Amino acid sequence: MKFEKGIKMLIVSSYPPRECGIATFTNDIVNAIAVVFGDTLPVEVCALQNKNQEFKFNEEVSYILPVDSLVHYRLVAEKINERNDIGLVCIQHEFGLFKGEYGDYILSFILALNKPIVTVFHTVLPNPDDKRKKVVFAIADLSDKVVVLTKKSKEILTDHYKCVEAKTMVIPHGNHTVLWEQKKVLKHRYGFKNKIVLSTFGLISENKGIETVLRALPNIVAQYPEVLYLVIGKTHPEVIKNEGEKYRNTLTSIVKELHLENNVVFINEYLHLVQLLEFLTLSEIYLFSSKDPNQAVSGTFAYAMSSGCTVISTPIPHAVESLIDGNGILLKSFDNPKEFEKAILYLIENKEQRIAMGKNAFSMARATNWENIAIQYRLLFDQLTNREDDLRFNFPPIKLDHIKKMTTNFGILQFSKFSQPDPESGYTLDDNARALINMVMYNKAFPDKETLKLANTYLSFVEGIQQQDGWFDNYKDFDNQLTKQNGEVNLEDANGRALWSLGTVISHRQNLPLDMIHKAVKCWDKAIQKIDNFKSPRAIAYALKGLYLYHETYKDVVAKSHIEKLADELLRHYKINSAENWCWYEDYMTYANNVLPEAMMYSYLVTKNPKYKKIALITFDFLLSHYFMKGQLKVISNRGWFKKQNERVFYGEQPIEVATTIIALDLFYELTLNQKYKDQLKLAFIWFLGNNHLKQIMYNPENGASYDGLEDKHININQGAESTLCFFKARLIMEKYA
Repeated sequence: MKFEKGIKMLIVSSYPPRECGIATFTNDIVNAIAVVFGDTLPVEVCALQNKNQEFKFNEEVSYILPVDSLVHYRLVAEKINERNDIGLVCIQHEFGLFKGEYGDYILSFILALNKPIVTVFHTVLPNPDDKRKKVVFAIADLSDKVVVLTKKSKEILTDHYKCVEAKTMVIPHGNHTVLWEQKKVLKHRYGFKNKIVLSTFGLISENKGIETVLRALPNIVAQYPEVLYLVIGKTHPEVIKNEGEKYRNTLTSIVKELHLENNVVFINEYLHLVQLLEFLTLSEIYLFSSKDPNQAVSGTFAYAMSSGCTVISTPIPHAVESLIDGNGILLKSFDNPKEFEKAILYLIENKEQRIAMGKNAFSMARATNWENIAIQYRLLFDQLTNREDDLRFNFPPIKLDHIKKMTTNFGILQFSKFSQPDPESGYTLDDNARALINMVMYNKAFPDKETLKLANTYLSFVEGIQQQDGWFDNYKDFDNQLTKQNGEVNLEDANGRALWSLGTVISHRQNLPLDMIHKAVKCWDKAIQKIDNFKSPRAIAYALKGLYLYHETYKDVVAKSHIEKLADELLRHYKINSAENWCWYEDYMTYANNVLPEAMMYSYLVTKNPKYKKIALITFDFLLSHYFMKGQLKVISNRGWFKKQNERVFYGEQPIEVATTIIALDLFYELTLNQKYKDQLKLAFIWFLGNNHLKQIMYNPENGASYDGLEDKHININQGAESTLCFFKARLIMEKYA
């Protein structure tokens, strides 16, 4: 079946304002798909509703399925069949959602439907009786694809239900992105500064096993009276309907019996997401005490890990697969207070290990944030609707949050630990020059006093690290003092980048205050005296970019002379190192490769020397031939440079190389109007948005930062200045192509 563009996904599920885990799960998927893909993948919802329920749903709910009425399953399916714009129906399956024996009413819906079907099994129970086995097998058999949330669930479907293994795929439960540094801030805000906060959350029912934790606490609070246990969540609506607050009353009785009134707080609310994530983020330890060994997966567990909590959990399959390699503590049994007591005491008494476990969990959870889960559902959607060549992403908003956080009165810091700036890393001219270029460009597009203030800070850093003879150092510590590194490494590239940044300021004299222009010109006049020192091809290329901008402003003959001299030096490198199958300036490719052909093209624009343009095009196309493969950008790895005589190493991709590719493609498209460059530019940018070999986003949606590196099996989620500034620059360029 072939569908046209603009087709939709319809999700069949419980949905807010109904209070249940599957409703929250579905709402998170709907929101994430909207964030990542915008209107390129519209989503509608068919909301499930029990008798005696009448919810007021949001506009994305286009159908309501009364689950108690068998005839309505067929009638709703027939209405969906009439829609040519619905390309896929995704059923969120939980046995309690659908009526009939083991929820077999849903089979009437599936049998009547003539659309591709994906069924997501949230619970897969082992050792089924014959009836359950037949129902599950029939649902799986009639579905085009089956999704489960853990590897164990896939094993059970295959081994216990005889479902076709090739039809089943694992897409984990999603989670939300939070900022690590908020943990301390939120503890202060909520008045828990001197507390050791433990928490559990979710709709309360007897299966939660909260009494097990309560019985573990007396010996703990006797030693550590600052322990505070938050039990967050309302009683499950179905439990309220059947037995009222019997279970919660039992818990409050246990609290009184054990004299824990000062150490246990019940937050009897269905919290909004923002506040829920705040409570989790400020918690040191999350306690998952489920008594159900067949509970395949838990959204509460996923959210706790992604919030950087150290998790102690009973051995449900989700925990068994997640709590590995020091990500938390996996208990051996269920309903065992002594095990909880021992684990909690260990984490309280070993703070460094507790923090390390939380950080490990936090890092691991980034792979399954909701944006990445949305990408997995989109890829599945495209596969089943024959649209695999039409993967289009929504551009995220431009955010200055992380850049501001990384910036002090001196300049922008070099590194961060996760999203928390690392003062010990100090400052570099490299990063402050990048930041200066970015803020000048951003201020031109979106004039703002705060942006100008940032630009002034970075320009002052550039000025302050310049020596009297015009040469620049590169490294300063947090106290704004020069470090030994300046005498140990080659500083040419940093000096070239400084000229580029100064040229950028000077070329924007119409948009910037006069004092900034005077400061930049003063630095430029001193720096230009050292330009003959440049030998490194990249330093030459950065300097050429600055010279082009300066020449465009003043039409300076001296600048033109420098351009010719430096461009000829690049040409000399090319003639020495190029060969029949190697059209490049060096006998290897390293980092920021695109700046070399880009600089040659800028040299042509000033001199009109056709040799420069010819070599610029030849070398750029040669580079691009190694970067774009099978609909993806794959830049040179920092694990091993691509040498002339050697096979290329893959993985270890960094944002700087992606951003410089985008910057160069933007120039070459602008000058040639060659559609190939425009197409490759867009393809390069969506590397950040998930079109990479891990199919994961490379940016932090909370703060606008970029992650530091794409490895073979994971992402380095530190968010340093270089990565963030490169992503920011790339995103700013994409405003022209949105």
